[in-house]
Amino acid sequence: MTMKSTGDIASHRLTQEQLACEFADVAPLLDATAAAAAASRCHYCYDAPCVQACPTSIDIPGFIRKIGNGNLKGAAVDILSANPLGGMCARVCPTEILCEGSCVRNHQGDEPVKIGALQRHATDWAMARGVALFERAPESGRRIAIVGAGPAGLACAYRLALAGHRAVIFDAREKPGGLNEYGIAAYKTVEDYAQREIEWLYSIGGIEINIGQSLGRDFTLDGLRKQYDAVFIAFGLAGVRELALEGEALEGVMNAVDFIEQVREADDLASVPVGRRVVVIGGGNTAVDACVQSRKLGATNVTMAYRRGVENMSATWAEREFAQTNGVSIVTHANPVRLVGDNGQVTGVEFERGGERFVIEADMVLKAIGQTLVPVGIDRELLTLDGGRIVTDENRQTTLAKVWAGGDCATHEGLDLTVQAVQDGKLAAASIDASFELTAIKAA
Repeated sequence: MTMKSTGDIASHRLTQEQLACEFADVAPLLDATAAAAAASRCHYCYDAPCVQACPTSIDIPGFIRKIGNGNLKGAAVDILSANPLGGMCARVCPTEILCEGSCVRNHQGDEPVKIGALQRHATDWAMARGVALFERAPESGRRIAIVGAGPAGLACAYRLALAGHRAVIFDAREKPGGLNEYGIAAYKTVEDYAQREIEWLYSIGGIEINIGQSLGRDFTLDGLRKQYDAVFIAFGLAGVRELALEGEALEGVMNAVDFIEQVREADDLASVPVGRRVVVIGGGNTAVDACVQSRKLGATNVTMAYRRGVENMSATWAEREFAQTNGVSIVTHANPVRLVGDNGQVTGVEFERGGERFVIEADMVLKAIGQTLVPVGIDRELLTLDGGRIVTDENRQTTLAKVWAGGDCATHEGLDLTVQAVQDGKLAAASIDASFELTAIKAA
């Protein structure tokens, strides 16, 4: 994105040292003493509500007890056997509405156990030491094609490889990881963590990845079905919703996901363009990430504008508080009606609230109003779509034989979260594996 003088690169106001500080790990690792103290607060509930709240059903009391006993390897086994991307999920999961939000200590006038931090403590310990935790089953001779190297695709590939099958991943991007690599705020996953976790996944063996390969351009779904024993579609939501408003083509207007990707992939943060006055339209976690990163890059004023009330925002209360702590103003019940510009450059956004109109000045506007399925390479007559998602059953099997789907591109219960995508990948892998066993029984 190019920006004219009114929206100059604001990050030049920050030194490299300041930028490094701004984008340091937002939740640094617990040391051994702090981890032991945090673990000691767990009640080890028999019918732990935290486990029920976790989409991947990690044995949370079990791994916390092991941390308390100094058995970090055992804790890592408990976590990663249920969630192979447990390290990333410990960093990005909205624990405040999942496991920690369900902790019984919340009902005792106390703070919840730091489950996310403890999960990261154990998984980081294991990965830093290259500890072998699992052994792959003997080769089965089965090959499964996986379209998309995001959380769902990676989790599915790992579980299939663990079962002795060969997982062949195809991804259109230059790096695997999906949103874990391109779509999460840089201060949440520092030191190239997404790629380091993927290297750990590959270490199990039996996983092959082909980058720069896109469905509908480089291969077809029909071709995959003929060449492989099963196919798992997990290419996410590549489309971005438009505002469909006057002025949307002005300079300084861009999609929030593209801005986040620029920050994540930048070799030099000072080179990332950001306005002095930034307006982010949307109320989800992507909007929050875009807002906070704008501030951290040097924007003077950042406003998150949402068309409904705060209670309708998909961003969690913790994310909203984090944004406000970082100097972001939140404006609710603000419905955008047009983008204002001067000489081709955006200068503000006009909103309507209760019949009255007002303008928030801006030299950069980021759109974060949701993403959509781009069904390239998908035959709508063979694969059923509903609400812009691929329809699947409870095992993530589609209406087309030999094809499963999961992650954001598919229908599922729960929110579009990394941890939910991982669970989709797990369910699909188990279903694919079971289908092979059923085929073998029928053949016998």
